Amino acid sequence: MLIVWHSMTGGTRQMAEAAAAAARLEAEEPAPDAAAWPLQVRLVHAREAGPDDVLAADGYLFATPECLAAMGGLMKDFFDRSYYAVLDHVAGRPYASLVCAGSDGQGAARQIARIATGWRLAQVAEPLIVCTRVQTPERILAPKRIEPDDLQRCHELGAAMAAGLRLGVF
Repeated sequence: MLIVWHSMTGGTRQMAEAAAAAARLEAEEPAPDAAAWPLQVRLVHAREAGPDDVLAADGYLFATPECLAAMGGLMKDFFDRSYYAVLDHVAGRPYASLVCAGSDGQGAARQIARIATGWRLAQVAEPLIVCTRVQTPERILAPKRIEPDDLQRCHELGAAMAAGLRLGVF
């Protein structure tokens, strides 16, 4: 399972780390039967992730901040560098997304969904959008602290993705 993330103020990083921690815990669970297989969970910053990482994973969680009603620039850069190299090689693999938003996060979520559609990935959960409701330049650029309830939602998504992959559900 590959979790690709970018964060400008720490909010998205917290969300991705919560999902990764839960996914790793799930990956360590004893297999309930012979159908389950071991799962490796990789948390990789968008600047360091590339096509080889995408090709090596069985499923994806993409985590981005909302920036000017779009995904963060380094997430876009990751997709730009990876898109054509993996096109027609990842169809059917599961994905989900996390968005740390100042307003509604829908633009960033739509961009990720459009790219995933091009790769023909299978969406396994609605985008998980955490809205910080910050709108002034000072608050937008300030370090973020994601609330425990929202981190719990990220944790649950990470665990569910990992369980589904490990058990062959997706």
